[in-house]
Order: sequence, then structure tokens, then C-alpha cells
Amino acid sequence: CFSLLLSAPPQTGHWVAAERQVLADGSPFLRFLICLVYSVVCAAGLVGNLLVLFFIRVRQERKKSRVNFFVLNLAVTDLQFVLTLPFWAVDTALDFSWPFGDAMCKIVLSVTVMNMYAGVFFLTAMSVTRYWSVASALKNGSARRCCSAKWVCALIWTLATVATAPTPIFSTVINVTGEKLCLLRFPGGQHWLALYHIQKILVGFVIPMSIVSVSYILLLRFVRSRTMTTRNPKRRSRVTRSVTIVVLSFFLCWMPNHAITLWSVLVKLNAANWDKAYYVVHTYVFPLTVCLAHTNSCLNPVIYCLMRKEFRKKLRDLPRLQVNAVVLVLATLCARCQPRLSQNGKMWMG
Repeated sequence: CFSLLLSAPPQTGHWVAAERQVLADGSPFLRFLICLVYSVVCAAGLVGNLLVLFFIRVRQERKKSRVNFFVLNLAVTDLQFVLTLPFWAVDTALDFSWPFGDAMCKIVLSVTVMNMYAGVFFLTAMSVTRYWSVASALKNGSARRCCSAKWVCALIWTLATVATAPTPIFSTVINVTGEKLCLLRFPGGQHWLALYHIQKILVGFVIPMSIVSVSYILLLRFVRSRTMTTRNPKRRSRVTRSVTIVVLSFFLCWMPNHAITLWSVLVKLNAANWDKAYYVVHTYVFPLTVCLAHTNSCLNPVIYCLMRKEFRKKLRDLPRLQVNAVVLVLATLCARCQPRLSQNGKMWMG
């Protein structure tokens, strides 16, 4: 569970021993529940994001739009994100003891954090692009291109890599009370870890959430002003419902995790006390908020693809396409086998 591990202090002694006690005190039922949630999220995320990749890329039936290109990259991001869940599930099942070695600790932790940043950045880019496209189309009759989607995606992956840079450098496996933990260990003490978490909260939640909220508020105001003149309340209600689902899913999935992470930062900076309330929340509530944050990776395909008519139509047509493919394969096999059967029949008659 990467957020739990990131919350561990970077030095041995009282703080690490205390944090290790918090990590280890989770009940077996809680660890089983976390592993179960990780398994379900991993399976659902794999299926959902692979369907998105299949519909957009493999079938090549996509419109030439920036939003679809961002959806494609978001699916790749979420797919990589859920592929790290089996490692964290094993770590949780072993009472947060990391069995995969130091190299895998750096790789898995870095991939997890980088795709967390990339996913949030792509959601932000999609909200800005959606507002720009709708506003420019309604004003001018056609959507104006502000910049290339490929360059925006390259910039997003670069920013996500830069934001993740401290993770592979300072992540390591250390032995605490006889258990191997995969965590961040900064040489400057726990204050550097607090700054790392502040960056994660600001760059990974506060700033993107502000941009997403402003973009969709402007979009709703613009659509409502236009629908009032065109008297099309159905469009207004549809856009309002879609925007509400997007913003609420983003906020509800990530806010609890970042809120408790902020509490952990205050404890590390001695601005809040390590008390029983913090102990209970960090032990029993925090793992559930991490699970909730991970579910965003399997909700994204539903929100951004399956709620759209063209994707729902493709999903309904998928069984028919599978049947046609099976029929085609059987017909091909029968065509290949028929000459052989005829030849064998002639040989038998002879």
C-alpha cells in the first residue's frame, strides 16, 4: 500500500518503531479486506482500461479529438497503476513486509507514484480541453485547436516524471524490528519527508482539483447561458449531470487520502500530536482511504468512456463481433479441412 509506506518516517529509532507498530497493528480482517479490494480493483481496472484501449486504439474507430487522445493516455496510465496492485496486495498480506527486494521497491513505488501524478494531470487536461472545445465551438461554430494533443501529453508525462524524481532516489528497503519495509528515507530527516508529502498534496490534488473545478464551473455557466437562449434544457441537465459525476468522483476518491496525509505531515512537523486518535485513524481508516483512491483507476473508464453513447454502442456490438470472429475462424478451418477430407475419401475409395 504505497501511501502507507510513504507515510513511514525515513530514519530508524522511535519514529520508525512507532510507525511500524501502527502498520503492524492492522487486524488480519482489515488486511484481508484490503487485499480483496486490491484484487477487485485490479481485475476491474484491467478489464475496463483494456476495453478502452481496444475501442480507441485497436479498432481505430476513434474521432480525431484531443479528448479521445487524452482518454487513451489516461487508460494507459490507469492500466500501469492497477498493475502495481498485486505487489501491494502481497505486501499487505505479509503485514506490510516487503518481500521483493530493493530494486523492485524502487521500480514499483516509482511506477505507482508517477502514474498517480500522470492520471491526475490527464484528468486536469481533459477538463480544460473540454471547456475550450465546447466554448469555442458554441462561439465560433467550430472547435479551435489551442495546441497539439501529442505535445500536451509529452509535457504531462515529463511533469509526472519530474514530480516522481525523488521517489526512485530515496526509496529503499530497510529492516525495522525484524521486518523489511519499502519506504522513503531522506537523509535530512523527517522534515524532507513532510515536504515530499506537501508536494504530493498540492501538485497531486489541490492544484489539479482547483483547475478542474474552475474549468467545469466555467463550462456550466457557458452552457447554461447558451441553453437559456436556445431553450434546450435537456442538454443543460445532461452536461450538469456529467460534470457533477466527474468532479465528485475525483474529489471523493482522493480527498480522504490527502486529508489524512496532511494530518501525518502536521505530526511529522510537530504541529500536531501523536495521540490515540491519530493512531486509530492511521491504522484502520487510512488503508481504506488508499483503497478508495485506487478505485479511481477503474472508475475512470466508466466515467469517461462507458457513459458516452459511441462507447456504449461499441460495447453492445462487442458480442456480435466476437460471434462473427468465431464463425469466420470456423469457416476458415472447415475450408482448410475439406480438401483433406476429400483427398482421404478418394484414397479410401481407391
